[in-house]
Amino acid sequence: MSSWTIQLDGSALPTKEAAGGKAWSIARMRGLGLPVPPAFVIGTKACLAFLESGDFPAGLVEEIDAGLAWLEGESGRTFGTGDKRLLLSVRSGAAISMPGMMDTVLNLGIDGDGEAALATETGLPAFARDTHRRFLELYASIVLRAPVELEPDAEPAAWRASVEAGGGPVPGDVRDQLLATVRAVFESWNTRRARRYREHNNIPHDLGTAVTVQAMVFGNLDAQSGTGVLFSRNPLTGENLPYGEYLPRAQGEDVVSGKFTPLPLDAMKAAEPAAHAALLAASDLLEREHGDVQDIEFTVQSGQLYLLQSRAAKRAPAAAVRFAVDMVAEERIDPVTALSRVSAEQVRTLLLPRLNEGATDGASVLAAGEGACPGAAVGVLVADADEAERRAAAGEDVILVRKTTSPDDVHGMIAARAVVTEQGGSTSHAAVVSRALGRPCVVGVGDGAVAQSGTVVTVDGAAGLVYAGALATEAPSERDDAHLRQLIDWARAASPVAVVDFADGREGFDVDRALAAGDAEGLGAAIGGASVVRGYALANDDIARIARGAGAKVIVTEPVLPVLLTMIGDAA
Repeated sequence: MSSWTIQLDGSALPTKEAAGGKAWSIARMRGLGLPVPPAFVIGTKACLAFLESGDFPAGLVEEIDAGLAWLEGESGRTFGTGDKRLLLSVRSGAAISMPGMMDTVLNLGIDGDGEAALATETGLPAFARDTHRRFLELYASIVLRAPVELEPDAEPAAWRASVEAGGGPVPGDVRDQLLATVRAVFESWNTRRARRYREHNNIPHDLGTAVTVQAMVFGNLDAQSGTGVLFSRNPLTGENLPYGEYLPRAQGEDVVSGKFTPLPLDAMKAAEPAAHAALLAASDLLEREHGDVQDIEFTVQSGQLYLLQSRAAKRAPAAAVRFAVDMVAEERIDPVTALSRVSAEQVRTLLLPRLNEGATDGASVLAAGEGACPGAAVGVLVADADEAERRAAAGEDVILVRKTTSPDDVHGMIAARAVVTEQGGSTSHAAVVSRALGRPCVVGVGDGAVAQSGTVVTVDGAAGLVYAGALATEAPSERDDAHLRQLIDWARAASPVAVVDFADGREGFDVDRALAAGDAEGLGAAIGGASVVRGYALANDDIARIARGAGAKVIVTEPVLPVLLTMIGDAA
């Protein structure tokens, strides 16, 4: 392997820019001696070459064939032939994590003969049949762009007929299926949802995605199998306790799809104590090695733990703040790193309104589920992502309500004040993306929520409740939070500009008055080198930057921490 692909054997660590974050984590975990199925990666530069020309670059197909041969040797299985079939997981992986935005195909390599071989090898024909169906559903959705739900009791010939009627032929050769899937994953880099997510998170469009090709392990194999997601600490609250979910007899897509409600991680401890203990040990090792809270995807196959991915966890704003402060206290990171782990936007979200004390007294609970991201929001329920985006752009506060969310709903989630889903758990797509966006989120409220579209509601993402009507809210103060106060102390020591609140009492150039007088375009000149500027408008990053550029040494505004973080980031 040379120019386009990399073996992830743990002997060397590729860069995230070349291999993507997912493949980087596989190489890192294998290098640490953790149980990881063998894999190779098609690098990001192959994706960029494909997107530029519309075809695979010269030599890529030959390198994919070499990668398959290496996987066969590592796994002791053969691809597309033989009694012990090699099935593949084909997954996207950008240098910067974009959870749920791009595409994955599992169980690739199974066909009629492969199903028969798998049934004979395992003695479990129902498992082999289920695996075949799962592949066809994902191939139809991801490669053919024609999603279909196949009846579990139907015959494979009927499944293939349904898939081909909706989206076109499924290649008979499993190698051709792999190449078509690689193309589809490359193309998913430029889908609307992926571009919208990158724009919202200031991620460049020219990075490209890698494609990780990994030997399958099967969480749907038997009663001692399952799949799940573990966070090394609670991504909602920041509490230093493992947090996650486990779904027995399932594959990873079942967890993130939101179509099934997983069990708490304790269910895994009861069912598979040895695998559970190994998972917690791996979680602690990975957090110590990375110096950050980890989001770990895993599968248990017949009692044996396998790690599939580890990445820095997406976290609710309150958790981001607590993680940063606690990990300094534990001497895992320094204050400068802690400040880099908390964004100005996260702090602003944390300071958004919460329900007033007593606001829920006598209030009618419209729906109850699991709180997936804390915070309170008031708005009208909207069941369509496009409509949510349109109405939000017109100035309306909307709450996106869906049976489940998928990557195609991300633009609506960005536009919404909060997200509610009928199905799913705290590691579903809706939960993970809402935490990344800082949106209050309630999942798993049950049937009927979508039918309430058009109703004004209040969402309490901490309690997991949706109330009828608009309840009273109040904005918290950063002075009342010990973790925020600690971050402010560190930020003041690092910021090139002093930022203080109004209680400091300093007088200076009144930015609010200047803007009210219509002096926005000439604000920098109006400041005219004033050493101290004050006003609520300075809480806006752009206004604060104008003041600093005009020579201000002290900014008086509220809240303080977001401006400090912006000034530190600009100076970096």
